[in-house]
Amino acid sequence: MNILGLSGSLRRDSRSTALLRAASELLPDGHSLTLHSLSDLPFFNGDLEDDVPASVRALGQAIRDADALLLASPEYNHSIPAVLKNALDWASRKSSGAELRGKPVAVISQSPGPAGGARMQMHLREVLSTLGLRRSPGEFAAGSSNQRFEGSELVDPDTRERLRGHLASLITLTEETAP
Repeated sequence: MNILGLSGSLRRDSRSTALLRAASELLPDGHSLTLHSLSDLPFFNGDLEDDVPASVRALGQAIRDADALLLASPEYNHSIPAVLKNALDWASRKSSGAELRGKPVAVISQSPGPAGGARMQMHLREVLSTLGLRRSPGEFAAGSSNQRFEGSELVDPDTRERLRGHLASLITLTEETAP
């Protein structure tokens, strides 16, 4: 099973991207996670749909090729970072070539604050539902993330175990919905 990982942070040393790397390490054998950068996506503009940018087509292809999506994000002003929302806006357009409806998805978040990005997840749930994605049950929000990482490595054993469990839920959902 191939899972596509999208990070809602463009920072070089992003803890959200580090969560995706940790998730890749925690997947059982036979499962893989491919990271796809959102740094080259232009802001959504309907005028670009007649000549869709290559970065948008690449995102659409990556989504089509994936069995499931894993979205990792910080929380910006209690909501979804623009880069992640922009990617979903592009992916929702027929011109991107992405096929979101029915695609299994899980969300993981982190924040140095105690809520761990839970408020962002509340907003993201609405967007994912509107787009017809099948969200994995449960929540994964790593609060006080600055205490759970050493550099870009997730070192907190409890957080690693919770992440492993969240990935297992996504795998189960994906296997249940496979054609």
